Amino acid sequence: MSHGGTLRALTAELAAAGVRDAVVCPGSRSTPLALAVASCASIRTRVILDERSAGFFALGLARVSRQPVAIVVTSGTAVANLMPAVVEARLARVPLVLLTADRPAELQDRGAPQTIDQVRIFGAHAKWASELPLFDGEPATIAHVRGVAGRAVATAMAVPAGPVHLNIPFREPLLPDGALALAADEVPDRPFAEVVGGRRTLDGRGLDRLAARLVGTRRGLIIAGPDDDRRLAAALVRLADATGFPILADPLSGLRTGSHDRSMVVSRADQLCRPGPWLDDHLPELVIRTGAAPTAKPILELLTRAKPELIVIDGDGGWREPALLPATFVHADAVATAESLAALVRRAGDAEAWPAAWRAADDAASRAMTGWLASLDEPFEGAPFPALADLLPDGAVLWAGSSMPVRDMDAWLPSTARAISVRANRGANGIDGVISSALGAAASGAPTALVIGDVSFLHDATALGTARQLGLSLAIVLVDNDGGGIFSFLPQAQPAAAMPGTGLPEHFEQLFGTPHGSDLPSVIRAFGAGYREAGARDLRDAIGRGLAEPGVNVVGLRSDRARNLELHREAAAAVQTALAALPRALVTPAGRGGR
Repeated sequence: MSHGGTLRALTAELAAAGVRDAVVCPGSRSTPLALAVASCASIRTRVILDERSAGFFALGLARVSRQPVAIVVTSGTAVANLMPAVVEARLARVPLVLLTADRPAELQDRGAPQTIDQVRIFGAHAKWASELPLFDGEPATIAHVRGVAGRAVATAMAVPAGPVHLNIPFREPLLPDGALALAADEVPDRPFAEVVGGRRTLDGRGLDRLAARLVGTRRGLIIAGPDDDRRLAAALVRLADATGFPILADPLSGLRTGSHDRSMVVSRADQLCRPGPWLDDHLPELVIRTGAAPTAKPILELLTRAKPELIVIDGDGGWREPALLPATFVHADAVATAESLAALVRRAGDAEAWPAAWRAADDAASRAMTGWLASLDEPFEGAPFPALADLLPDGAVLWAGSSMPVRDMDAWLPSTARAISVRANRGANGIDGVISSALGAAASGAPTALVIGDVSFLHDATALGTARQLGLSLAIVLVDNDGGGIFSFLPQAQPAAAMPGTGLPEHFEQLFGTPHGSDLPSVIRAFGAGYREAGARDLRDAIGRGLAEPGVNVVGLRSDRARNLELHREAAAAVQTALAALPRALVTPAGRGGR
């Protein structure tokens, strides 16, 4: 029997530890948990029908709110459907608390319905997992449940943040035997298992050693990868100013958008780091990296080619270095480290040519891309991002789908003073659950826009029902090229792949292009969402109307996969032409300056 007192202790502890939102999926075995969280005045509960979608919704909400979100599901495959979101949360360092209901021990491995082995089902993808005992109402059980719940939330939030899993068995009858309602003033001031800690910082000796390496370098770069820490932008700007190292800013880094000084921020690194004469003259000797791996493949290829001295600052104690280079890993708070180094380093008076060259190249690339796009009289998949940079208000969230949209965002999202939070599921880079994640962000109350491809859209189209059910608003730009557009850029689509016995090119469309032929406008309208089609000339106006109207509003941008590849190449050629016209006086000689 499920005792109300133990359930009240569980929800009170979750709330005391910082859980303010819960996502509940319908089910029978989870009845006690669902009733308990719904009865807690301190926790806002949302119901989502599909467990996979619910996991990504919780992930999106947790990323924007920067608070742990609980997920309640019933037993069996409902639990397994959380796996994709759990994987993303672990790699993206997002705090989730998974509460999975289960059958009791006597029904395990006996062919009981809706029963699978749920103990540690998420394996290495969960930061921590524990199975609670049957809720018997005993004081020792209540104390144990409180301690485990508090520990679960603290573990989810501790660096690096991530998902934790509590598996909770229940015997029938499933209706609680006591009151569950829990007023806000009944939540303890402090959790039963309170954790006091902080991020690690470097001592003076460690800082001095790093500072000495920076002072001796004239050709350095800061690569700011995806990072949700809103404090990091200002700290890296101060470090860039002190060292003279330009910041190659991923759109997900928080450096491109906001009111901070962006004079050292390079937004067109995807183009500048491509092979060519300009890059040949501007290879770095030292690179400081923060955040996850950058979206732009040319940046990683630059590191592989230049083989610079590499310093990776990761306050979460990670080992994110996909270029396979020798590296110094700094396991200390990135903000504190950057600010401390900025206070210790002063660039030499003759060290302006290097950052000036990168600024001039970034400006030239921006002018070339803006001019090229303005002259285009046909749909282009990168076009939504400059429009959204102008249309989204301060405090808005811009979410990009994986595959081509996030890469187009990297290339085409300009630097802007608008305080826009830019997000994407780049932990595992999957195309599933993207609409649900964006809806989770929208549930925070922030104006939210999503740019997504058609295949990814089809993966999560049922999430549109969630939006209507919860009354959420989301502006979606649907890039519809009837298939997997990114594969047109990959080796299997190139002429060199057409070799006897490979199955290429005759099976390219079947295996990679994957045209689906779906009537997406009808699917969208069936879920009660709005749909309007746009072309090159009316795209901006259509997006603006979609943002202004309540509910889910989809702007369809149809494109051709083969033509899209050609257009991307034309834009890249325009940038290379602009770089070739830069004065050679801006090019700095290789080598290190004095200290």
